[in-house]
Amino acid sequence: QVQLGESGGGLVQAGGSLRLSCAASGRTFSTYIMGWFRQAPGKERDLVAAISRSRFYYADSVKGRFTISRDNAKNTVYLQMNSLKPEDTAVYYCAAKNGLVGRLENEYDYWGQGTQVTVSS
Repeated sequence: QVQLGESGGGLVQAGGSLRLSCAASGRTFSTYIMGWFRQAPGKERDLVAAISRSRFYYADSVKGRFTISRDNAKNTVYLQMNSLKPEDTAVYYCAAKNGLVGRLENEYDYWGQGTQVTVSS
């Protein structure tokens, strides 16, 4: 069982930056695939970025602007978001799964409560 808790969301102007953090419980954090999803009002929850031990995945919409990283000693995964755009506005969720990197919401077993990111124009 893994419990996840996000932090770091907030209101930022377009072009600004935010860093989201997701703290995880459990002793086997390093073995999990960690993903960041986002959901805007009226839209589906989509994968933004994911990280395994050595592989990364980024959605095309965030490539070159967002960076996912993890600190296994701190049981924490981060999402550094630069050059933010109004269309990045969403609730951002941290998620965990076993096995290979997955892109679909239903592939992930554990979820945080979400943190709101709002980018003003």
